[in-house]
Amino acid sequence: MESKEDIDKEEESIRKLVRELPDEKRSRFFSIYEKKLKDPDTYATLNYIFIAGLHHFYLGKLGRGISNILIFWIGVALLFSDYLSIGIWVLIAITVFELYELFRSQTIVQDYNNKVMRSVYEDIN
Repeated sequence: MESKEDIDKEEESIRKLVRELPDEKRSRFFSIYEKKLKDPDTYATLNYIFIAGLHHFYLGKLGRGISNILIFWIGVALLFSDYLSIGIWVLIAITVFELYELFRSQTIVQDYNNKVMRSVYEDIN
């Protein structure tokens, strides 16, 4: 993942390109972009419920969402087997990884929104 500064620079460069669009295209850009825009607070809330991996689905990352669910349930299943300690470590690993993403939720969603903005800009132009 890129740094916060790189993501901010990318956002500013895209916004500059959008400002240079004719009024008609700029209006169309914003009407499309607003529908696809994702909210960092929603992502963070869904991440807080990391058990389900819903935050990955929110950003359209189906593979990561499914793998998150599978790994979580494998960890839970291991808790009730002879591999209790492995299950605990799996759940601890998921928790640490998801906490890292929770604290970076603003940047993760900003990066996603930049990609959406770039895509909409290219489609309009």
